[in-house]
Amino acid sequence: MLKGFFNVPIPINEPVKGYVPGSPERKELQAALKEARATQIDVPMYIGSDEVRTGNTKSMSPPHDHQHILGHFHEGDASHVEQAINAALGAKHAWENMAWEQRAAIFLKAADLLAGPYRAKINAVTMLGQSKNAMQAEIDAACELIDFLRFNVKYMTEIYAQQPPVSGNGVWNRVEQRPLEGFVFALTPFNFTAIAGNLPTSAAMMGNTIVWKPAYTQIYSANVLMQVFKEAGVPDGVINLIYVDGPTAGDIIFNHPDFAGIHFTGSTGVFQHIWKTIGGNIHKYKSYPRIVGETGGKDFVIAHKSANPKAVAVGLVRGAFEYQGQKCSAASRAYIPSNIWEDVKKYMLEDLATMTVGGTEDFTNFINAVIDEKAFDKISNYITKAKEAEGVEIISGGNFNKSEGYFIEPTVILTQDPMYTTMCEEIFGPVLTIYVYNSEHFEEALELVDQTSPYALTGAIFSQDRYAVELATQKLKNAAGNFYINDKPTGAVVGQQPFGGARASGTNDKAGSMINLLRWVSPRTIKETFVSPEDYRYPFLGKD
Repeated sequence: MLKGFFNVPIPINEPVKGYVPGSPERKELQAALKEARATQIDVPMYIGSDEVRTGNTKSMSPPHDHQHILGHFHEGDASHVEQAINAALGAKHAWENMAWEQRAAIFLKAADLLAGPYRAKINAVTMLGQSKNAMQAEIDAACELIDFLRFNVKYMTEIYAQQPPVSGNGVWNRVEQRPLEGFVFALTPFNFTAIAGNLPTSAAMMGNTIVWKPAYTQIYSANVLMQVFKEAGVPDGVINLIYVDGPTAGDIIFNHPDFAGIHFTGSTGVFQHIWKTIGGNIHKYKSYPRIVGETGGKDFVIAHKSANPKAVAVGLVRGAFEYQGQKCSAASRAYIPSNIWEDVKKYMLEDLATMTVGGTEDFTNFINAVIDEKAFDKISNYITKAKEAEGVEIISGGNFNKSEGYFIEPTVILTQDPMYTTMCEEIFGPVLTIYVYNSEHFEEALELVDQTSPYALTGAIFSQDRYAVELATQKLKNAAGNFYINDKPTGAVVGQQPFGGARASGTNDKAGSMINLLRWVSPRTIKETFVSPEDYRYPFLGKD
């Protein structure tokens, strides 16, 4: 890494390893998977300096092999939420007064630990606990989180360097970026280990202390993240990891006077409920809490009649079915012009016919399991209803089975109704719905894209006609916070495409950018006058 501003290393994106047969990284990952499967671990909560074991344990299993036990975690209750808040508040003074360089060093060390000695382990536990294949785990659990940590240090230094350009004679003006007054609540999802790591650390980096509640289905890898943070030198009480149900945590946290903000990724419904709760309790807080959230998506792909059919097909297959569509950015609805539809369909079906479904330990499987039985039942219900609906045809997939793991085939639905249920509602699974439009009605199709969904997270346009690209870019400017031209609508890279959407998709505070870190500080302007006036009179008061 090069040296940069304040002599901090200039980050570059962590290279993605290929895990090709016979490679050293593949062998190391396979060994880590074997070791993890053979060991049942006991996962405590981490509160202050304590590893808390309640005895109320819940099992953790691979979604693709739900009878196998990876270990157990200790579930907490309301008392542990209080304990975590007290630990965060107790650690706050020392942490916020630590020199920023020392905080930066801790998280840069965490990045290097993930890049080196912990890389195989964090990928293995993500593969087992969240049913990601080797490439999806590598991109997420290793590379993206490493990038978050390194690039956020860069953004932190740039924030601190921003000072008033002019002070004037006898005056020194400066700006101090203070952490928020109170504690920050990080509520993280199952689908990205990187998000689970970024939400608490980005706020902590700016001097805040954190109560972190992960999704239960991500605790297996969250435990390893906490081990990394501790080895990197995060002091006790700065990040407190608790396992309690949502209502229990919310009842205490959102009623606490020192609640300073929430960093959230999850469903739109949950986020809207949290926002209402905070609004109802606003009179209880010492300050107005920061509410930062990235929520759902109903992400689109629209092709123009000039589009390359093969490129469209690959964009749809990758965009819709990588990690079983369990990405808030996954392609879920597509609008394909009639003139290229048959070619797009042919290429898609050819690719889908080569995809195998199974466990993550078998590196030949492209498709793995959805996260749990609740998700399986929800997704399979959409497929079942589509099989019975008029004007709807399943052209690929449509099968599912949960006897061994929560497996759902990549499913492509063709609908004659652009407002059919699966074109409108977020499914969060391997289901793509396609509407074929008259190739001469491109502008009308753009209107459909913009108006069909309340979400506005990601979207893509495929076209070889630059006028069409420009038109789509303008017409859909509010329909996606991350917009892709001739590419799938997934795979935002830290430092290159800051990620987040608006409308029902969140506050668009762009994870992986300075914008996000600015939400976790509260500026104070300081003016110092070196020689103070000793006469109240201004010059205009003199007589002519």
